[in-house]
Amino acid sequence: MMLLYLLGKTIHAGKVSFYIISLIFVIFGHMEVLNQLINAVDQNPESILVMRQQTEQRLPSHQHDKAQLLLVYGGIAYLQTNERDFYIPSNHYIWIPKNYPHNLMFNTQDLYIINIYFPDGRSSGFYDELGIYPVSKLLSEMLAFSETWQGDYYQGSWEFEFMTTLKKLLSKENLKKFSIQLPTTDDQRLNAIIDNLRNRLNENLSLEETAKLSGMSVRSLTRLFQTKLRTTFVQHVKMLRIIRAMELIKDSDLNMTEIAYEVGYSNIAAFSNNFRQLTNMRPTQFKAQRIFQKSALIPFQKD
Repeated sequence: MMLLYLLGKTIHAGKVSFYIISLIFVIFGHMEVLNQLINAVDQNPESILVMRQQTEQRLPSHQHDKAQLLLVYGGIAYLQTNERDFYIPSNHYIWIPKNYPHNLMFNTQDLYIINIYFPDGRSSGFYDELGIYPVSKLLSEMLAFSETWQGDYYQGSWEFEFMTTLKKLLSKENLKKFSIQLPTTDDQRLNAIIDNLRNRLNENLSLEETAKLSGMSVRSLTRLFQTKLRTTFVQHVKMLRIIRAMELIKDSDLNMTEIAYEVGYSNIAAFSNNFRQLTNMRPTQFKAQRIFQKSALIPFQKD
């Protein structure tokens, strides 16, 4: 639809824009890569597919006929869906049910990813819901054991049985879901307000001041957050602060006190408590997470 819109605007203007032509080539390039990936994932419906090439981050929203286990090491990944943005920290995995539209983004070139695609096993419950969980010691050991595996594996092979057991393990561990997720909206005015908040996280952000700067009443801004995002102003700001703190912990040399101040906390204890409330771990635990052996993973290939 976007491509047709751009073509229509170009024709209506009576000229061909070099920018538009370039954009069309980019779009068609993404479509080709998208089709190649989906074909690779779905062309063998009965197989379990292990992929270590970093391809999904290049793609727009897409879906697979297979369920997807995506494991993240060495940074933070961002998964966008139609309803929310999900944040996947290092040493965590996300389970994506089959035919669930999504696209993936990363914040660093030092990130390592493993994708395992499972055929429809007619499972229910845990496997029907998108969720983010920490990588347990047992799961980590199983992944280390299979570190050289890549490609399709079929029923009857011991690799298939091993991966099937790995999948069954996920629902048996009873781990707490990682709870940081941000609702999204197409409301341009609200998105502009949120962008402004992101740029001022080190300040004392209040509902009253934000409403004034936005030319709105407190009541109107409160209603906007509740109707468009189904959350409160305070809760959304807390999420923004902790997400930024996670990024700084992984990507900067700042100590915890400096990071706390950088994201708007004058009290390190309050920062630590809020961080734990949203991530199920202290900031120091998040920083100290053991990075999966890099020899088991294939790093990003830079463009």
